[in-house]
Amino acid sequence: MAERPWVRVMGSQRRSPRLRSLLMLLLDAAITAGSLFFAVLLRFDGELPARWQLALEHRLPLLLAVRLATLVWFGLHRWSFRNSSLNEAGRLVLANMIGTIVFEAIRSFFYFEPLPRSVIAIEFLFTTALMGAHRFAPRMTRLWYLDQRRSRARGTKRTIIVGAGAAGDLLLRDLLRNPGSPWHVVGFVDDDPAKRRTSLNGKPVFGPIDALPALVTKHRVTQVLIAIPRLAPERIRHILGLCKQRSVSFKIIPASFAYLDRKITTAMLHDLSPEHLLPRDEISFDQKEVHRLVAGRRILVTGSAGSIGSEIARQVAEHAPASLVLLDINENELYFLVRQLQERYPKLPVSAIVADIRDLDRLMRVGREHAPQYVFHAAAHKHVPLMEDSPEEAIKNNVFGTRNVARMADACGVERFVLISTDKAVHPSSVMGASKRLAEMVIRDIAARSRTAFTAVRFGNVLGSAGSVVPLFKQQIQRGGPVTVTHPDCTRYFMTIPEAVGLVVLAGLGGYGELCILDMGTPVRIAELASSMITMAGLVPDKDIAIVYTGLRPGEKLEETLLSEEEERTQQVRNRIKVAHSPSPPLDFQARLERLGRAAWNGDVLGVKLALRDLIPTYTPEKLVVSKRS
Repeated sequence: MAERPWVRVMGSQRRSPRLRSLLMLLLDAAITAGSLFFAVLLRFDGELPARWQLALEHRLPLLLAVRLATLVWFGLHRWSFRNSSLNEAGRLVLANMIGTIVFEAIRSFFYFEPLPRSVIAIEFLFTTALMGAHRFAPRMTRLWYLDQRRSRARGTKRTIIVGAGAAGDLLLRDLLRNPGSPWHVVGFVDDDPAKRRTSLNGKPVFGPIDALPALVTKHRVTQVLIAIPRLAPERIRHILGLCKQRSVSFKIIPASFAYLDRKITTAMLHDLSPEHLLPRDEISFDQKEVHRLVAGRRILVTGSAGSIGSEIARQVAEHAPASLVLLDINENELYFLVRQLQERYPKLPVSAIVADIRDLDRLMRVGREHAPQYVFHAAAHKHVPLMEDSPEEAIKNNVFGTRNVARMADACGVERFVLISTDKAVHPSSVMGASKRLAEMVIRDIAARSRTAFTAVRFGNVLGSAGSVVPLFKQQIQRGGPVTVTHPDCTRYFMTIPEAVGLVVLAGLGGYGELCILDMGTPVRIAELASSMITMAGLVPDKDIAIVYTGLRPGEKLEETLLSEEEERTQQVRNRIKVAHSPSPPLDFQARLERLGRAAWNGDVLGVKLALRDLIPTYTPEKLVVSKRS
């Protein structure tokens, strides 16, 4: 019977490693013999005395047998030219050292005449060096060839790595052995004086990080890879500032590098983003505490199609609630969110409710049907300039919509109600800020006679949320500019979406108090953020992309505060959560609120603003416009 082709192929695959191992051992034997003869010739100045010729004939077979046996024992006859590393080099040295010791032990046991000690030492050194050379030379040659080919290839980015430590070493190794890598590394920078003027995997450590501008120019660098785990935000801003006038782009290793079992690849690199610039450490959460608060609970999220509401839904879904009800007027985004959660958590009961929070009857039916235990109220109009043009809509949605959701929570026996508020509610200068301040007062008023625990959680701008400055700046940069900033001295507090929502869940469900303020560190200058984002895109601010100052828009302030004077006097701190107590609403709060409601439903803009100022004495609108919409 004729042999099948696949059998012949499999047989050749089995023989090939054996043949390669045999060739490896034959070459090792030749190296051992040659090194011994060379050592003897070197010892005796190029002449081989007759007495040593016979000695070599007797000693060489023993040396070969011992050398090859130790190599096989250590598995060095099976060699990967592509993946050989320092560990294999150490094994090779150890195997040859043990071979030399065993050879001398056997010779002594059988009383063979010893070879000169210098011959033994020279043979060991030459054998080890040559065995290492023929094992590592193919890999080093391949890496050199790939590096040279990459340096000449079209589209290759000349690159400097920031950080010549373990992460930089691992990153460079992966870059060198990856033929498809678009980066040709010219060297490192590192602030450690001991590393300067050294090399790492053949690449020089040029000097400190402050030398980046000159090095970028000298070596025509277009890409900077930051390989320092958990680099402080101020250092990242410093690096961006150094390269501000150079057209270079940036990537950084993940902050979780320390937990990756000391492994890193170029696929893990991601673009430097505004989140890396926050002037504080990343906020971490006790996931066990979050799980304890959420697991097994029925939860309702309003405004769940928005940036904050959708992230609340995602984080809550991770901790096995009994059910999750998502309510929003935006049916398209709500549909996509529900599908995403159902695919990720197929066993979680998720309900999508298309409803308007201004419809109290609809909310009551939802509450009675689903009986939520926790309500996260994230539905709101939040755009400051738009709400200045339509103040009555801000009042209908943010104030009376909130009152409707709070009334439903009270009537349906909800255990905890969490309102998502904003720093713009403190000394508000905008209708949106004033409406959120009123929303805080509304839930305080209802809480005074309800068994439901009501909490307002106040924080600032959220990086990456819909309509925030970061997506706007990205769009403007992609279009080629200009990037528009309201004022050079304008500052804002910032958090990432996961940070804000994680703290909202802990603060709102933890029972800390009626008003929780999230500590976001120090505020960020919007002009600096814009400049840094242009630099991160590999462009030069005010050269490639112009920054244009447009002036403050109606209702905007130069800077925001998180606490009023009354609240600051009573604050408590728990990690990143500050707990404050606001003054109680006035005794005639309901009457004033009804007056505001009539003005809003009648489209009386002047009446809305006058009623707001009556309810919130610290509300300071820029101007009161006399207008009544039909």
